[in-house]
This record gives sequence, C-alpha cells and structure tokens, in this order.
Amino acid sequence: MSKPMTIDIGISPSERESIAQGLAKLLADSYTLYLKTHNYHWNVTGPMFNTLHLMFEQQYTELAAAVDEIAERIRALGHPAPGSYAAYAALTEIPEEEGVPDAEEMIRRLVAGQETVARTARSIFPLVDEAHDEPTADLLTQRMQVHEKNAWMLRSLLNG
Repeated sequence: MSKPMTIDIGISPSERESIAQGLAKLLADSYTLYLKTHNYHWNVTGPMFNTLHLMFEQQYTELAAAVDEIAERIRALGHPAPGSYAAYAALTEIPEEEGVPDAEEMIRRLVAGQETVARTARSIFPLVDEAHDEPTADLLTQRMQVHEKNAWMLRSLLNG
C-alpha cells in the first residue's frame, strides 16, 4: 500500500487539523438538528400542522445537503469526517430529542438549534481567517445565513 500524498494547499497541517475539528462540531450540530427537524416533521400536530410540516421538510432537506458539504470540506482538509451517532453525540451542543413536544415547543427547540449551529459556525471563523482558508470561510458564511434566517422565520411564528 502506498503512502498518502502530502496535502500542500497553503494551509499548515496544524491549521487544517484545528479547522477540521471545528467543522466536525459543525457537522455534529447540523446532523443532530437534521434529525430533530425530521422527527418534528413526522410528529407535528395541531392547527399549524400543514405550515410546520412543510417548513420542517424544507429545513431538513437543506440540512441533508449541508452535512454532505461540511463532511466533504473536512475531507478536503485531509481529515476523516465523523459519521456515527456516538461521535455526533460527543461533539454536538444540541440536546437529543426525547418524546414528542407540542408544536410550539418544537418551534422553540428548533430556534435554539438553528442558533446553536450559527454560533458554532461563527466560532470557527478566527481559525479560518488566520489560515486564509477562504473556501471554509465561504461555507461558514453560507451556513450562518441559512441558520440565522431559519431561526428568524421560526421565531416569527411565535411572535405573531
């Protein structure tokens, strides 16, 4: 078996490792939020059923694509992407769902989850800026835009 090729993309090995560790947390938060949102899509009831069922589907579908992008960026930096429930549970800041809350509580928990992912993405920026890692900066900016908008849209359902 041949030796792996050295990665020479202008980011040091230690910087790539630190960024990949941050992205692993982002991946874990995103995947956990995906599972929670998909769960709520299946189990939401009440007068806002149709609105929430469709909104949750849009959000979990977007998250499914996002986890792939995040994992691929980790791989491009030369590190393995975490891919198990145990790894995600150890890395995420989003609590695992237990039971089936009512629709309003689902919304509140998803707002908290969306904001958590946005904070995690934002927390990686100092490492990315220092390493001049523009592709990861672009990914993080896109993720923050999506999660901040989703949090606003969900919050608006409660503040109406």
